[in-house]
Amino acid sequence: MFLFLALFILAATPSMCKGQHENNCKVLPKDLYIEVGSDTEIVCQTSCVSGKIFWRLNGRRIDESQSSAVNSSHTVLTLRNFTRQRATLECCSANTDLVIGGTTIQTYLKPSNISCILDHKDQSVESFPDCFTCNWQHQIDPPQKISYTVLYDSPGMHRAEICKSQITNCITPAREIYVSSNITITVRAEADTWKADSDPHEFQPIHILKMIRPQLRVTPSSDHVFVQWKRQSFSRKCSCEVKYSKAVDIGAPSVLRRINLSENSNGMDTIEKWDSCSNYTFSVRCALDKAPWSDWSENKTVLTKLNKRDFKLCLWRKVAEPVGNGVRKVHAMWTEIPSTCQDTFTYTIKVTPSKEAMVGVNYTDTLCDNSTCDVYVNQDAHRIQLAVLYNEALLVEDSVYVPAVGESLPQVTDIQTSTLEGILLVSWKASTEPVTGYMIDWTHDGNQYYWKESNYTNTTLPDHKQPYNITVTPLFDDETGHGTQALQICSRVGDPGDVTIQVQEDAKGALVSWNVKSQEACSGVVVNYTVFYGIQNGPQLNVPVDGTKHFIYLNNLNPDTYYSVQVNATALTGTATSRETLFQTKRFDLQLITAVGVSGSIVILLVLSLGVCCAVRLKKFRKNPVPNPAFSSLALWQAPSHQEGTCPFQPFSNPSESVCDRVYTGETQRTPTSPLATGCDGNPACDQTGEYVDPATGPALVDPVEPEETQHLSSPDDSTALLPSENSPYRSQSSAENSASRFNKQCKRAQVKQTEKIAPVTVYVTLDMLQQDQGR
Repeated sequence: MFLFLALFILAATPSMCKGQHENNCKVLPKDLYIEVGSDTEIVCQTSCVSGKIFWRLNGRRIDESQSSAVNSSHTVLTLRNFTRQRATLECCSANTDLVIGGTTIQTYLKPSNISCILDHKDQSVESFPDCFTCNWQHQIDPPQKISYTVLYDSPGMHRAEICKSQITNCITPAREIYVSSNITITVRAEADTWKADSDPHEFQPIHILKMIRPQLRVTPSSDHVFVQWKRQSFSRKCSCEVKYSKAVDIGAPSVLRRINLSENSNGMDTIEKWDSCSNYTFSVRCALDKAPWSDWSENKTVLTKLNKRDFKLCLWRKVAEPVGNGVRKVHAMWTEIPSTCQDTFTYTIKVTPSKEAMVGVNYTDTLCDNSTCDVYVNQDAHRIQLAVLYNEALLVEDSVYVPAVGESLPQVTDIQTSTLEGILLVSWKASTEPVTGYMIDWTHDGNQYYWKESNYTNTTLPDHKQPYNITVTPLFDDETGHGTQALQICSRVGDPGDVTIQVQEDAKGALVSWNVKSQEACSGVVVNYTVFYGIQNGPQLNVPVDGTKHFIYLNNLNPDTYYSVQVNATALTGTATSRETLFQTKRFDLQLITAVGVSGSIVILLVLSLGVCCAVRLKKFRKNPVPNPAFSSLALWQAPSHQEGTCPFQPFSNPSESVCDRVYTGETQRTPTSPLATGCDGNPACDQTGEYVDPATGPALVDPVEPEETQHLSSPDDSTALLPSENSPYRSQSSAENSASRFNKQCKRAQVKQTEKIAPVTVYVTLDMLQQDQGR
């Protein structure tokens, strides 16, 4: 460093001598790059100022002890163990506090942590290594373009460049490397403004030789899993690792087993702890002493066998009450062999009376299913023996005791059940006699049973959100006591269930009904309901409903409007919500439509009735045609006051009933033999007028004429004076009519009081004459 300073001063001296009177101030060197942790010196030329100077680093004043004046115009600053990534250095005048000059300092790191490997591209064949790979670390901040060169040194050879790279690793063919002796590797990093070499690193070829990955073989059996592999570098010692884990469990922890192999030996390992009938994945890797690990071998996945050392049948039974003949049904159950086991197993049960079980009497075996079997015993005590055979060889066996009916055996008392955060807690009081354990069995539906063994007077059961029927039975050496059953309990009460709703809408409201159906046996009781409704995409209203009701009528809804409705069922254990249902109110009120329909129906019926009546009357009218005036005759009609004592006029009567009902035409009056009979009161028949009924045409009509006040007719002239004009459609009266009229007048005079003046009434009587009458 002092040499550098002396050279710098000598180089600056000619310029100083050349222009001693020039004011020149600056800091050298400019834009300095140094390695992190190294020392450096900076020179400040102070010929432009007088007096002392001081230095500032990133705006902070540096202690004067780090600066020294070489002469009156040059001051040197020494920075030791400089680690800042980037810094700004300023030289300032002590008199004016002005900056005389400045520079920037940046640091860099050299490559480090170099590691190299001799490897094989072809991992299937053992051969001389053909690949040389080196890796290193280099921290660059800020990032910039760096070129790397790997330098190789070997005894008896000059340094050579064997690889160039733009990243922190480099691969080159191994033919450039002499593995017979140690090698030295140096990595050079070069940027635009700086260059740095790493520390040289020496390697022994045998310590960087990477073995070929082993060839693996795995063989499972019922006792163990046998792992074998073939390795490279057979003549050297090496270490190997066996890794295995369950294949079905993603993220399951792997088990590593370290195996050391001596010279001239392949690897093998025996694994005795595994889960029965499960898929396991195995792999192996090996390494020479101080050398890197080889790649892992290809994974081998195998299905393990049933591990008979760890597998326990855990045989248990449920005894039913005896039937009429004393036979009891025993439901035997045991731990099921995993269904993933692909081997064939045979299950046999043998039932022997307890008293004869020790005698050695042979009993018939019963073949059973995989995990349950039903057998029948009498009231005596029995022992049930279960045997599992694999390839006709006994794999595992177990037995259980069935007490006799009424046998005096201890049992537990005071079973207590409770729930805590979904866990079912069961406890009981121990029996009076010593026990080896307790068997707890439970069922949800009476068909599927679960059981577990405990050595304590309490246990916990898993959460199934279903009702539990729990039985606790004490266990002895070779026998069992009587079971005690607890009250049914649910480990956890769930939500109310699924809520479904129905809507019946009208113009002004809607009837909303709902039904709650629980999918679970243990569901909470609904405390209340809340009905949310409102116009679609509008504000929501809510109505609370008591938990005992399942409907509500929503009032004051707008006609012909879309609404949404939703029902929340709330229990102490949670809330269930129905799906949102859309409905549209009616445009018109259904009751109004019904009333209008009923009223319209009544009106229609009335109109139809009136039409039928009119049709009937019209039909009757058409049967009685209007009389023809051409076939009519004239007669006198008495005034009402003048008709006293005479027969009343009876229209449309039968002419055979009375002579008084007849009206004689002109032709009949001219007949001298006209019968003049006595009237109804003994008066002459001429005092009575009636109608003539033609048998062919029916009754005639009587047409009244406006009455006129005239004197009684005394001559034929009086009669003819009442006739109409010549153009009248009525037929003219003959002389016979006049005589008849006079005769009628005489008859009337005999009965009418002379003191009373009665105006005669003249009427026309028209008859629809037959054609035969025209012939007369």
